[in-house]
Amino acid sequence: MATSSLEGPVSRYLNRRLSRPLARLLTPTPVTPNAVSFVAFAIALGALACFGAGQAIAAGVLIQTSSVVDGVDGDLARLQGRSSRFGAVLDAVLDRYADAAIVGGMAWYAWAHPGSSGPAPLVVGLATMTAFLMVSYSRARFEDAGFGALLGGASMLASRDVRLLLAAIGSALGQAYWTMVFLGSLAALVVAWRFVLAYSFSRGQRSIR
Repeated sequence: MATSSLEGPVSRYLNRRLSRPLARLLTPTPVTPNAVSFVAFAIALGALACFGAGQAIAAGVLIQTSSVVDGVDGDLARLQGRSSRFGAVLDAVLDRYADAAIVGGMAWYAWAHPGSSGPAPLVVGLATMTAFLMVSYSRARFEDAGFGALLGGASMLASRDVRLLLAAIGSALGQAYWTMVFLGSLAALVVAWRFVLAYSFSRGQRSIR
């Protein structure tokens, strides 16, 4: 399955309307795709700082801004002819750090504002962060195992672009805690669903043989 076919709905129908023109604007400049990846990560760190300062609306804006900018590096690499496996790995690793910063910031905000959260916000944040990482890790492992064709469909409900948009909206509304609960649950369900599909697919292959 092509990578583009696994692009989430938010990236496809919203983010790309902004990231592609920006990539075209940057094409003749010295700005490199790897530099853009670091910028997207830095913006996510800015969201973390805003959470720490109690500025949830600003944090929400920065989360979605980081998501949009994260789509620029791939388009820029293609336009500049700089696509590389190193760049793809760098972008993926920085995305995981950015996710950790964003969820960590949400957990900190929920802990600092108990009136808008439920029990054990830091534990909920850790669980949500783990679920986020497992969505990305399971995708990589399933692709390596030959189950790439099973990663579309319902799995895209927890794609990174969807998670970040929902995190941005929930944070801006001052509901970081309940947004983490929802996103963590959604991510965990998607990982479980992937295993169900892979198991069913494997059994079907064995029965054919």
